[in-house]
Amino acid sequence: MAADHAPVDFWTALHRGWRGRCPRCAAGALFGGFLKMQSHCPACGLALEPFRADDAPAYFTIFAVGHIIVPLVLILERYGHEPPLWFHAALWLPLSVVLALILLPRIKGTVIALLWTHRVVAPKPAPEGLDLSP
Repeated sequence: MAADHAPVDFWTALHRGWRGRCPRCAAGALFGGFLKMQSHCPACGLALEPFRADDAPAYFTIFAVGHIIVPLVLILERYGHEPPLWFHAALWLPLSVVLALILLPRIKGTVIALLWTHRVVAPKPAPEGLDLSP
């Protein structure tokens, strides 16, 4: 099936992942739910399960949200005549949560597309009872 598809350049694949689409065909959805990755692309049949994003999207999302929110907090504190702490909490906590919920699936899709472009698959688990220690 892979031979039927034209090669996809790096940035196109990342853009497709950002949009939550299959990095190979862009026709199928990456997710069956909010963050639940499909095992295969429903359109082209690409096996998506080997490309596991694990915790990377959460780390990148925290990094991005922190770099957006913290400067805004500091600007408000500096030029907003030092508003009370309850105002900061009422403003920045909901904004941080909303921003994280918006970015998380997009970053996860981008990470999956990045893994696909570099053909980085999750290692297969060792059979039960097999000791791999040195």
